[in-house]
Amino acid sequence: METIKVIIEKTKDMFTAHAENVNGIYAGGDTVDEVKQSVLEAIRLLKTYNSEENIPDILKSDYQIIYQFDAASLLSYYKGVFSNSALERLTGINQKLLYHYATGLKIPREPQRKKIETALHKLGTELLSVEL
Repeated sequence: METIKVIIEKTKDMFTAHAENVNGIYAGGDTVDEVKQSVLEAIRLLKTYNSEENIPDILKSDYQIIYQFDAASLLSYYKGVFSNSALERLTGINQKLLYHYATGLKIPREPQRKKIETALHKLGTELLSVEL
């Protein structure tokens, strides 16, 4: 199965997205969920309105979509799920700095991005092992 990598970014007014490895997939919306729906619609339109030879090969077989966020988009998307204090506990990054990342006032350096990503992946792994 091939992977379509979609980059989601937060602009001043909205969220935008584009596929890093497939030409013609562009999307936008007021929320991340709207952007994801817009990505699916862009793929549908590419497959519907192009001739067979103009459809990207990756769309002709099984594929999965992976979303890559910038820090502001990710933190904004999960704002209703994680408080800054919860993210501070998970990541070790202070709340004020997390707020600056979420609003786009500051852009985290690579080590800080990795810290956030690693903490979220660790939480996801822990949650997958929970049974009720």
